[in-house]
Amino acid sequence: MVFFPLAFSGICTGELCELRDNLSVFSDSKVRLIGISVDSVFALQAWAKEEGYEFSILSDFWPHGGVAKEYGVFVEERGIATRATLLIGADRKVLASFETEPGQARDFGSYREAIAQLA
Repeated sequence: MVFFPLAFSGICTGELCELRDNLSVFSDSKVRLIGISVDSVFALQAWAKEEGYEFSILSDFWPHGGVAKEYGVFVEERGIATRATLLIGADRKVLASFETEPGQARDFGSYREAIAQLA
């Protein structure tokens, strides 16, 4: 699960385009990629279509940030999630995670490291 603050913002677009361009890293490891933000379903659909994202992007719009709160990555005073990534196993346990603050992009190498922990 890849939490991101807001669709259409520069850093979020850059990060998710990098994921889009490297989907084989995930599919080769049998990892399902899911993006999550507090944007509405309609905004996320338009953004995904515009950017050609071929992975699931889910809305955490209502209750606002409910999923992000469950995972402890919601920034209450800003109403958005941090840039948190969680690798969740079939048994629903978090196997690996990493996080950056809003405004700081994730390094793609962190995804590779988390996936390598599965081996």
